[in-house]
Amino acid sequence: MSRFKSIGIVLAIGLTMGILLTAGIIFAAPRADITLVVEETAEEEPVGPSRAELIMTTLAKVYPWRIERAEFRNDDWALLMGGIWYYYANGAMLPEDLVERASEFTSSFGIYNYQSELPPWREPTAEENERYRQQESSRNNNTANNSRNTNNETRPQRQRSYHFHEGLWQAGSHAESSQRVTVIRFLGNSLTIHRGIVEVLGLVEARIRDAARVDQEVQAWIDSIGTMHGWNWRNVANSQSRSYHSYGIAIDILPKSLGGKETYWQWAAQGGREYWNIPYEDRYHPPDAVIKAFEAYGFMWGGKWARFDTMHFEYRPEVFLMSGLPLEMP
Repeated sequence: MSRFKSIGIVLAIGLTMGILLTAGIIFAAPRADITLVVEETAEEEPVGPSRAELIMTTLAKVYPWRIERAEFRNDDWALLMGGIWYYYANGAMLPEDLVERASEFTSSFGIYNYQSELPPWREPTAEENERYRQQESSRNNNTANNSRNTNNETRPQRQRSYHFHEGLWQAGSHAESSQRVTVIRFLGNSLTIHRGIVEVLGLVEARIRDAARVDQEVQAWIDSIGTMHGWNWRNVANSQSRSYHSYGIAIDILPKSLGGKETYWQWAAQGGREYWNIPYEDRYHPPDAVIKAFEAYGFMWGGKWARFDTMHFEYRPEVFLMSGLPLEMP
């Protein structure tokens, strides 16, 4: 078995770039009430790495088996992968032959701030409830408009770029993706996943089984597993965004019975519930030791998302490093 080491990165960037990184990554403009006065004789302050550099060098660090190197070239940061240069291109992550069309694509990367712990539950205020309701109303309207655009009208000009992830996982279509997956046994269940995460998922299983030997709750959770889903070429439900299940790097683990609890925000919404008002005790959560086992090796848990998906884990090791969290990796 490969030798693994623990890596943790906490980054700090100067305000001269309008960027602050601590436990997570927050991108914000400098305060308007601050005036910078620089004398002509003063030495220039050192400038930290840009967002593009941080993202590209982190990706090269966590996917060394696919990404050969990251470097600054042609006035932008780029990654060499499979003989093709992928440029940051304002977050669109485009192959070299598409860089000139960057304005047609939205960013592939959001703000990284994955939390090490689930924050304490707090009941939303009246103002927050109203804001959530407006957001959901807007989202539903956008979904309906996208459906009409797909069937009858011109699609929106800008689209999300999947070029980098398709190149990384060598899965640009259903047919290509199907050639990259394999069936394994995971916690006693059959699971179809990308070949590239077989080893790391084996380490997750070993940690979970070690925990089960001393923690009856973990063993009971293993025994309660009803279904397990991995690779499935599709979009995220009711959206135009491709699911990470399409690449075989996401896993849904459902128990035989939810015991009346909620596991997915959209299922809760379809049942007439305001998902943001559902306290943790009314949501299905795997044992903490199980969540930590997945997170130790770079799997995000959907239970920490505002639109929660507590059955869901997806392999995104870059998010942990970009959030300043420890990560077990080769």
